[in-house]
Amino acid sequence: MPELKLLSSHRLFDGSQRRYWHRSESLNCGMNFSIFLPPGTGNDKKIPSIYWLSGLTCTDENFTLKAGAQRVAAKLGLALVIPDTSPRGDAVASALDAAYDLGLGAGFYVNATQAPWNRHYRMYDYVVDELPALIEQHFPVNDRRSICGHSMGGHGALVIALRNPQRYQSVSAFSPIANPTTSPWGKKAFNHYLGDDVKNWRDYDATLLIEASRASKHLPMRVDQGDADEFLIDQLKTERLIAACKAVNYPAQITMRAGYDHSYFFISTFIESHLRFHAKALGS
Repeated sequence: MPELKLLSSHRLFDGSQRRYWHRSESLNCGMNFSIFLPPGTGNDKKIPSIYWLSGLTCTDENFTLKAGAQRVAAKLGLALVIPDTSPRGDAVASALDAAYDLGLGAGFYVNATQAPWNRHYRMYDYVVDELPALIEQHFPVNDRRSICGHSMGGHGALVIALRNPQRYQSVSAFSPIANPTTSPWGKKAFNHYLGDDVKNWRDYDATLLIEASRASKHLPMRVDQGDADEFLIDQLKTERLIAACKAVNYPAQITMRAGYDHSYFFISTFIESHLRFHAKALGS
């Protein structure tokens, strides 16, 4: 069984917020993740989990400290699993100009195919396969999962759920980069990680995945977007996601929130409704 090193542990809402380090095979480096276990969790009772994917520049601690999700998760009996946003370490490639939107803190939840990124940047495999297997080995968590995220992490949550509907019960996002093949953030990252052939980018674009979807059964999907978000027009492309869902009758609940921006103030305002949305799908 892979080794876990406990970095910190705190009691809150009668549950336990913990942070761990482990060696990742997918990413070829050490990784941190955080997990919240609600009260009453034990080996005789395995519970469902919600995976949270954070955005550019974040680590696993941003959501843990800022979103205020643990109070609701404790009431609902849900585990929260929060990975980092990229591989880390001295041997891991980073942007030569220390840019915030490429390299460390900007893994984009893809499997990189281009050198030097392909040695470590396989966040898709890490989130889809390696981390859930690790969590379910070490903690009293079952295989009923939902996934959500913010910005770059909202992109990751939507793409991962759309490509793996059998692994998740529901998906939600705050302010996702919804059409990254047309977004400056997405085009920069994909060009470096996946190469300049845009055909190789399509599997990591939620809008294009929905446009190509003809499945009769869809995961419950929810998206919240602030209309005062400074990145809405140029980077996030929410209107294209809405159009794609309408075109194929994908029953996503996409809500524009008046006056809200891109910050954790927005997330903390609506996180309870997202967790309750997932709890319903998980049967919790």
